[in-house]
Amino acid sequence: MIPLLDGLATTRTIRRYTAEPLPEADLAAILWHASRAPSGSNRQGVRYLVLRNGPVATAARRLLGESFRSSWATKRAADGYEAGSGAVADSPKARMAATMQHFVDHLEDVPVIVLVCLRRHRAANPYEGASVYPATQNLLLAARALGYGGALTMWHQMVEQELRELLAVPDDVALSACITLGRPAGAHGPVRRRPLHEVVFEDQWGSPADWAVDPPDPQHQQG
Repeated sequence: MIPLLDGLATTRTIRRYTAEPLPEADLAAILWHASRAPSGSNRQGVRYLVLRNGPVATAARRLLGESFRSSWATKRAADGYEAGSGAVADSPKARMAATMQHFVDHLEDVPVIVLVCLRRHRAANPYEGASVYPATQNLLLAARALGYGGALTMWHQMVEQELRELLAVPDDVALSACITLGRPAGAHGPVRRRPLHEVVFEDQWGSPADWAVDPPDPQHQQG
């Protein structure tokens, strides 16, 4: 186990996984900690639909794989991943593109896929994510603590209706996020992020907060 703050500082998105399956005890522990997250009015409406290797799950994985590959192809072209530094072998942009391509090409082989759902108690509204996304972060941090990694995506949306029919998801349940889980083929952090003074303001937008300083030797993502 790693200390909580160390986990917060080193949990990166993991898109390459080994073939090692998640033991059910570890999977249960990850989802138990996810279920401890807060929710609006403590309604506890989050549900977790786990896709492993059952016949329905296998069909759902095929749908997701098609959706992920199509979504990435669109994003890769729209964001110019083949242009500029993306055309330079081993540049950060090229490495990101290669990682993403590997991720979508092997989506069906990811050890576990979790659809994080919300049982709505009223019509869809722009604030309902506040009852879902604490749970997704708890899930990713719990996975990190146990030596696993994950990636949170929304690329299930292109095939949401097909997934609903296949998985018998009720109409009053939102498919809020899709998380892949597995043993990292690489390693976790430390992550590279912008310096704190660039993202924290005080009193008004753009006004620096003099107290917002990074800990010693942080690694930043510039630009």
